[in-house]
Amino acid sequence: MKLNPKQDEAVKYISGPCLVLAGAGSGKTRVITNKIAYLVQQCEYQAKNIAAVTFTNKAAKEMRERVAQTLGKQESKGLWVSTFHTLGLEIIKKELKTLGYKTNFSLLDDQDTNQLLSELTEAELEKDKDLLNLLKMQIGNWKNELILPQQAVAQAREPQKALFAQLYARYQTQLRAYNAFDFDDLIMVPTLLLSQHAAVRERWQARFRYLLVDEYQDTNTSQYQLVKLLVGERARFTVVGDDDQSIYSWRGAKPQNLVLLSKDFPGLRLIKLEQNYRSAKRILKAANILIANNPHEFEKQLFSELENGDPIRVIATRDEEHEAERVVAEIISHKFMKRTSYRDYAILYRGNHQARVFEKSLMSNRIPYKISGGMSFFSRSEIKDMMAYLRILVNQDDDNAFLRIVNTPRREIGPVTLEKLGSLANEKHISLFEACFDSQLAQRLTGRGFNALMGFARWVVELSDRALRGDTLEAVKDMVRETNYEAYLYESSPSAKAAEMRMKNVSELYRWITDMLTGDVDNPAMTLPEVVSKLALRDMLERNEEEDDSDAVQLLTLHASKGLEYPHVFMVGMEEGFLPHQTSIDEDNVEEERRLAYVGVTRAQQTLILTHAKNRRQFGEVATPEISRFVQELPQDDLSYEGQKKTVASQSERMEKGQARVANLRAMLKR
Repeated sequence: MKLNPKQDEAVKYISGPCLVLAGAGSGKTRVITNKIAYLVQQCEYQAKNIAAVTFTNKAAKEMRERVAQTLGKQESKGLWVSTFHTLGLEIIKKELKTLGYKTNFSLLDDQDTNQLLSELTEAELEKDKDLLNLLKMQIGNWKNELILPQQAVAQAREPQKALFAQLYARYQTQLRAYNAFDFDDLIMVPTLLLSQHAAVRERWQARFRYLLVDEYQDTNTSQYQLVKLLVGERARFTVVGDDDQSIYSWRGAKPQNLVLLSKDFPGLRLIKLEQNYRSAKRILKAANILIANNPHEFEKQLFSELENGDPIRVIATRDEEHEAERVVAEIISHKFMKRTSYRDYAILYRGNHQARVFEKSLMSNRIPYKISGGMSFFSRSEIKDMMAYLRILVNQDDDNAFLRIVNTPRREIGPVTLEKLGSLANEKHISLFEACFDSQLAQRLTGRGFNALMGFARWVVELSDRALRGDTLEAVKDMVRETNYEAYLYESSPSAKAAEMRMKNVSELYRWITDMLTGDVDNPAMTLPEVVSKLALRDMLERNEEEDDSDAVQLLTLHASKGLEYPHVFMVGMEEGFLPHQTSIDEDNVEEERRLAYVGVTRAQQTLILTHAKNRRQFGEVATPEISRFVQELPQDDLSYEGQKKTVASQSERMEKGQARVANLRAMLKR
């Protein structure tokens, strides 16, 4: 497909800073991939001097594949395409010496951070989940704003902020002692490093001579500064974004970074992509009229050359059960009439809790469905625990794995003990495990902490020896038994049923390990280190789950739908309090909710149906919500309201629905 004039201009403008304002469905990924090819083939750039940065692994993978198709393997060799966090991690890895960290540093994930904060603040916060979440969010915000603990302490005015600043300082000290970084450090640490060390900054500016950034409206302060530091005075970059699709302010995203660009780079060229290749004209018109209610720094008007399409339907239902039944009945009859696939339909909602009633209705009608954003097998805490145990069996120097399991289940090894162990490991440039056997440890630790640590370390050595030299499977079974992990699950789970489910997951992992260790005709037996490496590529496995192209109705939140498109879209729960969300109404932040509604509308290619319930059960009570203001802001001439008056279905309609249901069941039985 040929580029349109605006896309072509965006690809060919390379002599200075460039902002591409790309509306929904306007082909921004094509612009980025074509621009990379243009830089290499026409402008004598080498692929290794170009970096393209985006926000998700999925987007980065898609971009990498598309560039490889355009350029070929040889020409695209060395090109850097990644998420912001992966780029930050790369800078940290290469600059460890300057940062003063050891090579085998650890990365704490969300759960590791939660656990560490909970232990460190037990005296002050008493494991209060809400306070811990607030603290974690506050630390994340400070890091996103590039505020270090001493600045946070100095700036804190009210008592809670002052306490949180002290706890932030304690948390950072602990991370340093563990030779570890958390997720937000992956941006803050490289940004501060580049701003403070001219030699490091020049090295990375020379490495990346041209920078492309996707979804620029989602950048926070630290990401914006990182981009500025990487492009330097030369300012050879292209950022692509859409202020109308900025829906992540709760993660620190600042759509005003688009405006800030023109102030920081006065020579900025602004190019607008306004032709939409996705949605029918009527859907696009509705989206334009909806988003026009928000104030804009940049005016743009999306247009489409596709046909007008069907009216947008608004269906009023009695309650949430009736809403789910109506949506499922619509899918059944539409699929029967139009001979479509299940994967052509998406049900979008504001919050995950809304999915349950739709799942129930889809299941009872035997319709396959897929929930996006559900927790993957390898994200479950019990699987992460087991994986950490396995990782420590094959590599005792894995500090991250060590930290996860050293006190899981509890072994009376607290944060003070671990901080002293971490400081010793840092001074000696050895792993935490090796530090357990260092002669100096006995001078720093005494009593229960020291004995518990020694007992754990000796157990690992012995078990590792059995796993690698003896009966591996038996050793893995012993590992689960000797840690009393099942008892720990029953103690720490909210219910016996939850503990049982979690133990089932552990058994499932054990079954996989058994299969991989014993092998079969098609797959030769593997060693334990090989098994652990294969399972550790869990993000690959998770990504494959994401890209599962099975024929199923898609259920997902409006946030998760960004970047996707479907022929037929249902936006459900279109009520005040849901969309816009009550919190946003209370905080007077309806603009972001409107952008979220705009994202939902622009996912639809051919048909769009909006549903709302007249009664809805919430917190044990029945509420009577009003229809969402966003429905009322749409062009009313393009809407077709149903269910406002009680209408009796005609005989032919009832027959059509019945035939559709029979045909649907017949098709299911043929499988």
